[in-house]
Amino acid sequence: MKLIGAWLSLFVLRARIALNVKSVGSEFLQKQLGTKSDLLLKSNPVHKKTPVLIHGDRPICESLIIVQYIDEVCISSPPSFLPILMIESLPAFGLLISMIRYLHIFHFLDSFIIPRKTKKKRQTI
Repeated sequence: MKLIGAWLSLFVLRARIALNVKSVGSEFLQKQLGTKSDLLLKSNPVHKKTPVLIHGDRPICESLIIVQYIDEVCISSPPSFLPILMIESLPAFGLLISMIRYLHIFHFLDSFIIPRKTKKKRQTI
């Protein structure tokens, strides 16, 4: 694996920390800020930004996507950066949304069914 980036960038640092935590051997190809190498332009032709992780012939761009990729590729080495998969959390999310809707409907009906005590206004003559 090769990681292209500048050591000052926090986005590159995020990817480097993920590689170090998972104990993945990688080569860091440092580039100067403001310059774009041919390898960077070939690896990320759309945005032309770092960080870019090259695994084999496959370039992976964006730091969060790199962290997710490292987490998926290096399953054997704990800890997992993303312990809850989105598919597993969807039923819980759906339950939460339905509970919120139920509470809103209950509050709406409650305001019509149970009359609230209101202060009587004084009539001035």
